[in-house]
Amino acid sequence: MSTSLLQTKLNELSIEEPKVLEGSFPEVNTVDLMRNYITQELSKISGVDESLIFPALEWTNTQDRGDLLIPVPRLRIKGANPKDLAKEWAEKFPCGKYLSKVEANGPFVQFFFDPTFLFNIVLPDILTRKEDYGSCKLVDNKKIIIEFSSPNIAKPFHAGHLRSTIIGGFLSNLYEKLGWNVTRMNYLGDWGKQFGVLAVGFEKYGSEEELAKDPVHHLFEVYVKINKDIENEGDSLPLEESTNGKAREYFKRMENGDESALKIWKKFRELSIEKYIDTYARLNIKYDIYSGESQVSQASMDKAIEIYNEKGLTHVDKGATLIDLTKFNKKLGKVLVQKSDGTSLYLTRDVGAAMDRYEQYHFDKMIYVIACQQDLHTAQLFEILKQMGFAWAKDLQHINFGMVQGMSTRKGTVVFLDNILEETKEKMHEVMKKNEVKYSQIENPEEVADLIGISAVMIQDMQSKRINNYEFKWERMLSFEGDTGPYLQYAHSRLRSVERNAKSIPPSKWTNADFSLLKEDCAVLLVRLLAQYPDVLRNAIKTHEPATVVTYLFKLTHQVSSCYDVLWVAGQTEELAAARLALYGSARQVLYNGMRLLGLTPVDRM
Repeated sequence: MSTSLLQTKLNELSIEEPKVLEGSFPEVNTVDLMRNYITQELSKISGVDESLIFPALEWTNTQDRGDLLIPVPRLRIKGANPKDLAKEWAEKFPCGKYLSKVEANGPFVQFFFDPTFLFNIVLPDILTRKEDYGSCKLVDNKKIIIEFSSPNIAKPFHAGHLRSTIIGGFLSNLYEKLGWNVTRMNYLGDWGKQFGVLAVGFEKYGSEEELAKDPVHHLFEVYVKINKDIENEGDSLPLEESTNGKAREYFKRMENGDESALKIWKKFRELSIEKYIDTYARLNIKYDIYSGESQVSQASMDKAIEIYNEKGLTHVDKGATLIDLTKFNKKLGKVLVQKSDGTSLYLTRDVGAAMDRYEQYHFDKMIYVIACQQDLHTAQLFEILKQMGFAWAKDLQHINFGMVQGMSTRKGTVVFLDNILEETKEKMHEVMKKNEVKYSQIENPEEVADLIGISAVMIQDMQSKRINNYEFKWERMLSFEGDTGPYLQYAHSRLRSVERNAKSIPPSKWTNADFSLLKEDCAVLLVRLLAQYPDVLRNAIKTHEPATVVTYLFKLTHQVSSCYDVLWVAGQTEELAAARLALYGSARQVLYNGMRLLGLTPVDRM
């Protein structure tokens, strides 16, 4: 809501706006408006400074404890019993038009927002701002790079990459909604001896036709076959005749800039990226830049090694160059940064990549979305950059995640992401066909089945804390029961159906409906939840947890569900129907916004 819209609404209700406190954004977040009011009034009653009260106001975990509460002990008032203070303050607190009641509960003061106020402010805000509801400019001109997905070319795009991909996609959307300028980066595993292995394998087993048809699958097949050869050969052949030796030789040619060797590598890389782009599009993900290990220049790595030496970080052991990080943090150990033959390692390549990125983007923050098996590697990388003297090293963050366990297709083969998406799509299509009447009304059932299947895969992944490992279960994912992706899609399409069935009352009539007609408890609980959405996003950017948003959306959809039996639209007077449609329309918009933020495409019919 723009300031003028908020001001207009408050003027209509004859309410004076409390002063805007630092860190609050009342023009786009009604809960912040309430925080400002509560802070201002509580400061007058208690004599405690506003700057202490505002940050001490907390969310409640259940709505029966109010909409906001303050734990009195957090204010550290000497010589007073927090329970007595809570009781005294609650009795004295002026509710005005903002609050319906204020209660003491032990050492807590609980504040309940006035439903009339919420209906009049929150619903018009959602219906006016639509997809912008929830967004807020928390920062000015700040740049962030989010590196995520980062699959290895010629290896299957598997569940681990899926996790990095959808968590990174969510974080990119979230930072954008909260005012950051986001660069989405895919740092491909596209360099190293494995490309020598692959090139030798392709000469032996490759097919141009298969490569054009499905590069990622075909290169993986070749890679598996040639690795089998290496395993079978063991040490039976002289190095130059062995597959392993030929692969090394080939990669050496690549490193030396041999045109013919690089030509084949470039072809593999480009065809793989084209295929990835299709897969990412299904997940609503688009990258600003496809980078990769191959893009880090030798000059950057040489520069990194030069700085290591200048800062006295390195020592040589048996010809190899190491950095002893235990001086700075016992847990980080010693790391190898250059082999005895002078070739640099993965870690130095990552250091070079970080230096290049800062040089090019001058980011204010950079996030690496990488599995928790890389916790040590990432901590070592950050410590080295810090010890090299880069002030921006403090602006790097590792967002990690646990493993997906027990993942194989129903057919028991290697799990490519495309297999998973195809299987869920087929299954959803089967379920949809069971309802012939509804199925006949869907214009593009294949596409809708795909969108529902993708929701199943993504919500299954995002609904618990990202650090947790989880068991991949087909039956859980393909279920329409309980808290699943298909359930969110069903909730959205049902709200769309409510709108379609009330065509005679268009959305233009909802914004100015008579909200005093919304009196039922279920309507009150729903508007209180809708008011929380901007705060949910603020909380999510602190936790970096998709689950923060997923949990909220399930709460929201359960509450909408409990309204259907009570808040009928059909057969009501136009005034009452318009008010209820405004409430349902607002709920649909917030559900839509939350689903888009997670990377889902909400469907209108299913």
